[in-house]
Amino acid sequence: MRRARSIRVRLSIVFLFLFLLVIVLGAEALRSLSYVNDAAAEIRLRWLPSTRALGDLNNLTTDYPAAETNLLRAASPSDRATAMQQMADLDRGIAGAQLAYRTIRHAAAEDALYERFESKWREYQSIARRGPEPGMGVADAAEKSPQAQTAKAAYDAASAPLGTLTDLTSTSARKASEDSDLAYSRARSRIVVTMLLAGLLVVGATLHVRHSISAPLVDLAACMHELAASETDIDVHGTRRHDEIGEMARAVLVFRNNAIDLAKNREVLARQAAMLEEKLAEEQQLTLLQRNFVSMASHEFRTPLAIIDGHTQRLISLQTRMTTEELTQRARKIRSMVQRMTQLIDNLIGSARLIDGPLDLYYHPCQVDFRRLLHDSCHLQRELTPDASILEPADSMSPLIVYGDASLLSQLLSNLLSNAVKYSPQGGLVEIAAAKADDQVVVSIRDHGIGIPESERERVFERYYRGSNTSGIGGSGVGLSLVRSIVDLHKGSISLESVEGKGSLFTLRLPAASSHREPLELGLTAAGNANGPCHSLSLEGDLA
Repeated sequence: MRRARSIRVRLSIVFLFLFLLVIVLGAEALRSLSYVNDAAAEIRLRWLPSTRALGDLNNLTTDYPAAETNLLRAASPSDRATAMQQMADLDRGIAGAQLAYRTIRHAAAEDALYERFESKWREYQSIARRGPEPGMGVADAAEKSPQAQTAKAAYDAASAPLGTLTDLTSTSARKASEDSDLAYSRARSRIVVTMLLAGLLVVGATLHVRHSISAPLVDLAACMHELAASETDIDVHGTRRHDEIGEMARAVLVFRNNAIDLAKNREVLARQAAMLEEKLAEEQQLTLLQRNFVSMASHEFRTPLAIIDGHTQRLISLQTRMTTEELTQRARKIRSMVQRMTQLIDNLIGSARLIDGPLDLYYHPCQVDFRRLLHDSCHLQRELTPDASILEPADSMSPLIVYGDASLLSQLLSNLLSNAVKYSPQGGLVEIAAAKADDQVVVSIRDHGIGIPESERERVFERYYRGSNTSGIGGSGVGLSLVRSIVDLHKGSISLESVEGKGSLFTLRLPAASSHREPLELGLTAAGNANGPCHSLSLEGDLA
């Protein structure tokens, strides 16, 4: 029972049916073509040669009386010889046409007319070849002689059956042509009907194959694709069939159940693998940070210590010979290096605190005059780098109040100003602008230094990252990372515009303080307010 319903048997029956259909269609086409071929052969082998032969006979026999007249009128032996040659040529042509006509099969009526024509024509030829009677003039021989009258009567007797035969042949040929057209039309109609019937049968066979074989296979293929894409919520049809498709459907059902179990196991393994990857990434990150820190610290701390040691040795060896100005200059160098190390340590500690520690331990916000912090940071930078050219905003008296941690904001400004001076040429101008726009305080710091390559601008705020064009210039790679962390902590934003070789523009936006916040606290030193909630710094006091 299962074998009788198998796909192989079904396809074999369909292909056998199509094969028989092709044979039937070909046989019908051949039969229709044979009808057309028979009609065409009748025209080609009978009526066309008959018409051609009768046409030649009519033409040649029509010319024969003229040749006879020339013979009767011949006045000299040469004229008679010419006329006789002309009649001989016409006799050969007429004999050829008669032979061609006799080789063609004709009906009895046609054969009777042709035999009558030949009999009468032979009589006419015997009369026409006699020539003029003795003793008659040329004009009399051609027009009045009894021979001419007898020849004319014989010619008319021969022309009558030839004309009747020609008309009968033309009528029969026309009818054969019409029969051929009719046979062609009928054959074409039969072929068209056969093709339409064959098309309908092919469509029926195609629909059967599509419904019983193709569509179930496509459905199973779609199920397999969904299973391959880990989609297990599918319905498998055809599991109750008793053929190969039923076997495939039951196999797909087993695959689906196995895929569901596999997906559950994979999910468990994926969670475990994700946990392992997170742990591995943390370990790799810690290892990378440790290596970067050791490399950075060994370089950044060694350079200022060497400078401090060199200036200290010079102070010891030349203490009695130094002028006050030289002593002050070397002391400033030493202090600048100490401040550089202090800023480096603050950046490292501040960055670690903001990233790894609870924010409420280090973030103590209050209302702060950001313009005052900016002024103090500029003053400090001038003390550290006397040759720096820093242009502050003209309106330095109008306060710009923000709500934030003064210590962190001061460290933010110090890093931005230090970078602007450090990456600018000797004495390069650093332009600063500060204003309030809507409910934000906007500060921009522009330098005309080395700039940042376009491909590296997205990474300048990453921790320990330094640009490819900063070789030979000291730095730890944590300053801008700390700046971004402090800005995010204060719910602000920072943007960068830079052109390599022409300078950079950092634009800082912080929310302006609202009226319901704490009262403004300014002018306190970090030491004088160390135990309070707001650390508002006066860097001028520190410098003094």
